[in-house]
Amino acid sequence: MTDTNNTNDTTNMADTPDVFTMLTSTAAAGGPTAMFAALAESLKARQRWHALFDLRLLQARAALGLPTTGDVGTLDPATRDRLDEQSLAACREVGWPLLDEGHVAAGWMYLRAAAEPAEVADKLAALLLRDAPSADDEAAAARLQEIIQIALWEGIDPALGLSAVLASQGTCNSITAYEQAVSRLPAARQQQPAGVLLNHLFRELFQSLAADLERRGLVPAETIAGTTSITELLAAAGGLKDDPSFHVDVSHLQSVLRIARVCTDRPTIEKAWELAVYGCRLPEEVTYPGEAPFENVAEASRLFYGALLGRDVDEALRYFRRAAATARVEESGTLPADTLVYLLWRLGRPAEALHAALERPAENGMPSGMQISGMLPSLVELARQGNALDMLRAACRSRGDEITFAATFTK
Repeated sequence: MTDTNNTNDTTNMADTPDVFTMLTSTAAAGGPTAMFAALAESLKARQRWHALFDLRLLQARAALGLPTTGDVGTLDPATRDRLDEQSLAACREVGWPLLDEGHVAAGWMYLRAAAEPAEVADKLAALLLRDAPSADDEAAAARLQEIIQIALWEGIDPALGLSAVLASQGTCNSITAYEQAVSRLPAARQQQPAGVLLNHLFRELFQSLAADLERRGLVPAETIAGTTSITELLAAAGGLKDDPSFHVDVSHLQSVLRIARVCTDRPTIEKAWELAVYGCRLPEEVTYPGEAPFENVAEASRLFYGALLGRDVDEALRYFRRAAATARVEESGTLPADTLVYLLWRLGRPAEALHAALERPAENGMPSGMQISGMLPSLVELARQGNALDMLRAACRSRGDEITFAATFTK
C-alpha cells in the first residue's frame, strides 16, 4: 500500500520539509533502524496513519532481512508467519486511531483481519453515541452509513446496525434490512436484532394506542400512566374488538410477529404475544394472509407465543398439530411441521418433538430453513433429551439413514 492516494492523513509530507533533513541526519547518525523509528514517531504525531502502515511494512521487511521493495519471493513458513504477525500489528496500530477519528471505512479496512469483531462493535457503538448526525451534517451522515455498512451488512453487530437504521431510516427500511442482511444468519445471531425490531414496534404501538385512548376518553390518564402493557390498555378500553381504529402499520406488525419467532428470551416473547393479541382485534380488511400455519398471522402468533409462555398450551398444540397434519409440503413447505417440532421441544416434550420431526415431510431431501439456521435441535439431540434413541435408530433403519444412526452412538 502506498500513501499517495489517501486523503485521510491530516498533514502532507511536502508541507514539512524539515522532516527530510531530520531523516537524513538520523540515518547518518544511527542507521536505517533509527531513521525508521524517528519517522514513525513523526507520522504518529501528524496522524498520517496510512503512511505509518506503509512504514511498518517496510520496517518488518528490513528487520527480517527481506527486500524492502518489490516481491519478497518465496518465504519459509517461520519467516512468513513473522511477517504476517507484524503486518497484523500494523493494521491494529493504524486502524484504531482511524476509527477514533471517525474514518470508519478506512479504519475497518485495516481492522477487518486484525481485530476481534466485538472490539470493533464496541467502538462503533461509542461512535454512534458520540457523533449522532444532524440533517445538515453531511460528514456525520456519511459516517453513519459507514457504521451501518460494517455493523449490519458485514455482520459485525447486526443489532447495532439495525438500531442505527431504525433511528435514521424508519421501521419499513429496517424490516427490509433485516430480511436482506440478518435473516440468513444463524438463529442465535438473529435473536438480538429481531428483539431490536420488536421492542421498537412495541414502543411505537404502545405510545400511539395510549395517546388515542386518552384523547378519546376511553381510558383514564392515571391508568395509562400506571402500565407499560398493551394488553392492559386494551382490557381497560373494553378490547376494542369492534373498533375500526388501528395504531401501527399493519404490515410492520405482521412482519415483526414473523421475525420474532426466532427469539427465545421471555421478555421478548411476552411483548410478541401482546402484539399478537393487539393484532387479533384488527378488522379483517386491514390484515394480510400469512404462510401456513400462520395464515391468520395474529391468531396463530397469539397461540404460538402464548404457548411458549405457558398460555393456552393445549389449544396451541391442537392448532399446530392439525396444521402439520393437513399441510401439503409442495404448497406450504415444512414450516407447519417445523413449528410443531419447535413448540414441543420448547415446551419440554422432546420425545413428542422427535416423533413429530420423524413425521415431518422432506423438502426435496434438503434441510428446512429452521433446521439450517439452528432454530431446531437435531434429531439426535431430541432423542437424547427424550430418552428415545431406540425410536430414532429404528427410524434410521427404515429410512436408510446411516449417518444419523451412527451419530446416535456418539456422545
